[in-house]
Amino acid sequence: MFGWEFPPLNSGGLGVACHGIVEGLIGNGQRVFLVLPKVTDEMQGLGAGALQLLDANDSDASIETIKIPSGLYSPYLNQQSYSEFLKKLKNKDVKALYGEDLFQEVYRYAAQASQYADKIPHDIIHTHDWLTAEAGIQAKAYSDKPHVMHVHATEFDRSGENPNQQVYDMERRGMEHADRVIAVSERTKQMLMKHYGVPEFKIDVVHNAVKPNFSTYHKTHHLNPGDKVVLFLGRITMQKGPDYFLRMAQKVLEKRKKVKFVMAGDGDMMQQIIHMAVDLGIERNVLFSGFLKGDEVARAYGSADLYVMPSVSEPFGIAPLEAIQQGAPVLISKQSGISEVIKNALRVDFWDIDEMASKVIAVLDYPTLHSTLKERGAEEVHRMSWQEQAKQIVGSYEKAIRKT
Repeated sequence: MFGWEFPPLNSGGLGVACHGIVEGLIGNGQRVFLVLPKVTDEMQGLGAGALQLLDANDSDASIETIKIPSGLYSPYLNQQSYSEFLKKLKNKDVKALYGEDLFQEVYRYAAQASQYADKIPHDIIHTHDWLTAEAGIQAKAYSDKPHVMHVHATEFDRSGENPNQQVYDMERRGMEHADRVIAVSERTKQMLMKHYGVPEFKIDVVHNAVKPNFSTYHKTHHLNPGDKVVLFLGRITMQKGPDYFLRMAQKVLEKRKKVKFVMAGDGDMMQQIIHMAVDLGIERNVLFSGFLKGDEVARAYGSADLYVMPSVSEPFGIAPLEAIQQGAPVLISKQSGISEVIKNALRVDFWDIDEMASKVIAVLDYPTLHSTLKERGAEEVHRMSWQEQAKQIVGSYEKAIRKT
């Protein structure tokens, strides 16, 4: 498996999903060789400090981690962030090791990482998204073993109707060469068929899950005691709809003054969103926490009266499951894969800020609605597990091996 970082240090949902998938596969009797881009000392302090990889437990013979030095320090890289990373490298000899641009680095990493397919006995090659798809293609050339490409997001999710052509080409090449394609939702499956020409028979839908969490953080925020807290937690990028969240907040504050809106995360729209809060005149009620990790994330969920995910295009969305685990009811956009599996959540079109505001006010004003969503949502999430989802992934492996 060509994957990404392991929690608790991670940069987003893809790292969390990879960790859950690996644990689920091990629980189903699989042995996993996890090939990861290595975070080097040279990269510390360059925006990659939160992405250190955790070694698997040496006593667990079911998993082995192999680290490849690479500038692919995050599954959410784009050309701009990779270029900024290169500019910050002081050691010219180290800098010369990496590709001159993001796409060159993808091929360089693939050439190095794929060689392990010639050294390690395996039955399946499993890749995640476009940054590792090329590694899977080259690995298959070494071993002639089936390649399963797991699609957690597409360029159309990240960039709307104006995708980066090079990224799109790499995604499509990966899907064409793969023996099976796993989509994280029916929504994603339809996108793969429409935009990438992947035949329906080749796609398996396997929804994400969430790890059991036995600790719950109760409402302990340090704001005014009478204030309600509405939380946005995610990357502050176009895909996640932070601008719609703020416009909804403005509508809510016109009717309810004692509400604080917490925005947890970072991303390329951070400065724009901070200025937007000022322009809307709601900056006193909007708090920016920055990127959270580990227990900070659980505390943020536990302090919230409502978690809102207004994503413009969300292939799945693990964050609402985590929020429900910590006792927060959730409001999700209809444009999300998670809406296919969670019934006890409020839904709204991401663009309908009036409806979104009305539903936020309803949850804050009516304790019965709040408790019903919280309790029934928890019952649903409790029934979900990576072990069960991994059984479906193993089923995809078997289809790939049989060439069916």
